Amino acid sequence: MSAGRRIKVYFDGGCRPNPGRMEGAVVIRGETILFPDMGTGNNTDAEWLALIRALETAQARGLQEFDLIGDALEIIRAANRALTGEHPLTGHAATFAMLARRAPPARIRWTRRAQNLAGIALARLHPR
Repeated sequence: MSAGRRIKVYFDGGCRPNPGRMEGAVVIRGETILFPDMGTGNNTDAEWLALIRALETAQARGLQEFDLIGDALEIIRAANRALTGEHPLTGHAATFAMLARRAPPARIRWTRRAQNLAGIALARLHPR
């Protein structure tokens, strides 16, 4: 399947305050799935957990060709490294890599915050 036909799976996570209660969102084919209580942690934890929820959601729907798209560049880079299996993994990266073995994403890529549909969905929960 070509890159243009892959399903885009957007993810975003955050917490208020930081550290604090974590929340996340995933958007697939225009559907928003919210994860309003992912426990307590910091923004990095929340981004990882949102990425993991995005992967799990795509797999549960039987998607074979999908891209995971988020706006946290640090997490995108770490997740791509985790898929190579070149480095010992711990924590969220190890969990992500283990889950990805079943049905890995075609790509994990970065987008601007303003273009991250999951980030937009989370922002709507907390209008300024």
